[in-house]
Amino acid sequence: MSFVGTGTPDPNPGWLSDEELAGIRQRLPLLYVEAVPVRVDGLGQVTEVGVLLRVGSAGTITRTIVSGRVMYGETLRDALFRHLEKDLGPMAFPQLPASPAPFTVAEYFPTPSISQYTDERQHAVALAYVVPVTGTCDPRQDALELTWMSPAEAVSDSVAAEMEGGRGALLRMAMASVGRLV
Repeated sequence: MSFVGTGTPDPNPGWLSDEELAGIRQRLPLLYVEAVPVRVDGLGQVTEVGVLLRVGSAGTITRTIVSGRVMYGETLRDALFRHLEKDLGPMAFPQLPASPAPFTVAEYFPTPSISQYTDERQHAVALAYVVPVTGTCDPRQDALELTWMSPAEAVSDSVAAEMEGGRGALLRMAMASVGRLV
């Protein structure tokens, strides 16, 4: 899946206009954060994985994870929180660690042969996190639905086939990083 924006204006001066963004995408890699929302038990073991349903770049319905750009002057922590709230709603209550460290860095290229991750619009670098959420998730913006799955179901070939841009592989890597790859 491409990093799809909502097209809503942002009053933050760190945000780029559509024209500026299009020009920059042709010349520079952009920084993104991606988050795999999870539910954990009392021991901190992942019991469920949240996968979003969205309209993809080609107009098809696809599955994905929380994802979005980091704005100029924004901390990674703030970007993660903003995108989790934007996609999952204000009552999701993400549990961000004091010092967030990604489980991997995914590099997206417009050409599929360079990397397993693709985004036809740009070269992007994404820091990927597994983030426990404890509240009620109510997808907003361009997220149509959030489906909670078992870790085994989330890493299945059928779910991976519904994800664009290599995010199925990223989801498998997320579950491996928390010891839940079956």
